[in-house]
Amino acid sequence: MDNWNLLGHEWAVDMLRQHVARNEIRHAYLFSGAPGLGKRTLALRLAQALNCEKPIGAGIPCFTCRTCKQIDSMAHPDLSVIQAETEGGTLKVDQIRELQRTINLRPYQSQHRVSLFLRFHEANDNAANALLKTLEEAPSHAVLILTAESPEQLLPTINSRCEILRLRPLPIEAVTSDLMQKGIEEEQARLLAHISGGRPGFARKLVDDVSLLEKREERLNDLQTLLPAPRVEKFSYADKLSKDKDVMRQTILVWLSYWRDVMLRVAGAETALINIDRNMEIEFLAGRLDLPSARKVVSNLENTLEKMDRNVNSRLLAEVLLLDLPKV
Repeated sequence: MDNWNLLGHEWAVDMLRQHVARNEIRHAYLFSGAPGLGKRTLALRLAQALNCEKPIGAGIPCFTCRTCKQIDSMAHPDLSVIQAETEGGTLKVDQIRELQRTINLRPYQSQHRVSLFLRFHEANDNAANALLKTLEEAPSHAVLILTAESPEQLLPTINSRCEILRLRPLPIEAVTSDLMQKGIEEEQARLLAHISGGRPGFARKLVDDVSLLEKREERLNDLQTLLPAPRVEKFSYADKLSKDKDVMRQTILVWLSYWRDVMLRVAGAETALINIDRNMEIEFLAGRLDLPSARKVVSNLENTLEKMDRNVNSRLLAEVLLLDLPKV
């Protein structure tokens, strides 16, 4: 209970618990970090700590009262959840305006009205500017919590009005242990902990949805086939890949984790591999590339994701990305 029933992020829980206990709550927070790290869960725990009917101690919610249960299922009348319709979609200005109509109303049944903006890096410019107005004029009973992959993706003026908590991946051992407690065999738990990169939420998702591992396997196999493939095959694959933006994004994210492993091996870093089940391939590639070449692939993949967010032509992006892969 002391850590709000959360795995890891003890320092963040401790800081937020003290804010609640001392009645020093900020009017806006930004929780940043990779998907599956626990940003949303931490935000809901803060909402519970703020509004719990029967707290166990100062800043420690009970998790069993009606309010705690409603917040946990994101169905509390004083909790608003604002997010893009799909992951990788766009959070629109209308959604912010809708909130602006209700935020000034007194809370219905609790002390605080909490607004949770998930994946706010997906907000378009109009939505971001509209939120800025809300941040400047929020009433005292309102607490706004934003989540994003990185503060650098948001307007500096939004960041400056938020208390920023940067969440980090957990040790692989901690995630492995968590999965084993849920009945996963040690070897599989260790593999999933590595693939998740120390992100407990993503690791649990891999357990719940077997198709995620199957798709990952397929995407990494495709990558192996593409490296020595002729141009015509790469063009054909680019055409297929660019037909579904979400599939393209997920594919690039898998490839990015793989090429970061290659880059770390080329650099001789001691960091644990994410894709430990592909260790032989990664070592093989690392032995045939120099650091600038490996870094270039990582950079190209990151730039492609960034340009996809700016709606650059997906087909063109896929073609350029595949033609630039090193021939090994």
